[in-house]
Amino acid sequence: MRLADFILQNMEPILQHWEDFAKTLTPAAEGMDALALRDHAEHMLRTIAADLQTSQSPEARILKSHGNAPQSNSITSAEIHADLRHASGFTIGQVIAEYRALHTSVLALWLPPDYVSNDQEVSDIIRFNEAIDQALAESVVTYTKAVETARNVFLGVLGHDLRSPLGAVLLSAEVLMRAGDLPPKPTKNVSRIYMSAKRSIKIVGDLLDFTRTQLGSGIPVRIERDDLALTCKGMVEEATVHHPHRKIDFLSENTLPWNFDKSRMEQVIANLIGNAIQHGEADTPITVTLKTVDERALLSVHNCGLPIEDSVKASLFNPLIRHLQGGVEYGAEAGLGLGLYIASAIVSAHQGSIEVESEAGRGTTFTVRIPSVAT
Repeated sequence: MRLADFILQNMEPILQHWEDFAKTLTPAAEGMDALALRDHAEHMLRTIAADLQTSQSPEARILKSHGNAPQSNSITSAEIHADLRHASGFTIGQVIAEYRALHTSVLALWLPPDYVSNDQEVSDIIRFNEAIDQALAESVVTYTKAVETARNVFLGVLGHDLRSPLGAVLLSAEVLMRAGDLPPKPTKNVSRIYMSAKRSIKIVGDLLDFTRTQLGSGIPVRIERDDLALTCKGMVEEATVHHPHRKIDFLSENTLPWNFDKSRMEQVIANLIGNAIQHGEADTPITVTLKTVDERALLSVHNCGLPIEDSVKASLFNPLIRHLQGGVEYGAEAGLGLGLYIASAIVSAHQGSIEVESEAGRGTTFTVRIPSVAT
């Protein structure tokens, strides 16, 4: 009996093996009835049997081995199974274990009769392995997407809910500082509370921006006509106030009318200057340059210091990746590792580009190019 026929004629014993194994996957399986434990196993097995009974060319086999099997236009039973297992609290390891157990059970139950040639037996096993791998791949991809969606929703809710209490702390600290009637020591403590709350609000804002990009909505921008030179100058002055020990030079035309989102570009400039302050040599100036080249606004931030390694450059703008440079984590104020990623997303929303050049002896330069997009 060929393997496909065996699966169809022995569906119940195979499903019982699946159910018995699924019961052991605690705590998620506790309290689940037979229907829930078996889930879409029968439909998957019938799909596998149908695949085994279908002729397959050597080219199709190669495509499958490379993970390029024909895509189904409908949701597969393996994908539904992964979604339900995720919703029921099964781990990805437990989902993979189910397929491993199914694979072993079917082959152990199947005893090829003498009239099945070795070539047929080997062919059936290879095709069965391919079908199991395909179902497993579909389940893993679907499960991973479900985890990512749940994580992003959680981050969004967390960031949204944290804004109100942090805003109250920031406002209260600001009121106390403006009162001017506190002794020196309490004033210093309130100032620390204010700065910590302000930094926490920035981190929360980064989380919300990150969540927007991951959920597909992207960084929202409101393009309006404004003065880009004045915006850059304001951020340079703000950075100088917060870091009076650092010299920051600003080279630009007096005015540069441009179409851009002012508040979002302030985020980009602040992140790039923050990186330059953190990683540049303390006794060397930071240079912020703004000019127009080929009908694009070109903003660059340069600092002297250790070069960024070539292996790091490729993932420098990736989210939640933190790099070490000279023993210090690379990223705006060594936060979540989102600063450069969000800067890149904002620039992309302006239909622009951002890149970095870094060489020993020449320093590091981040360059942003922004077209004058229509409002």
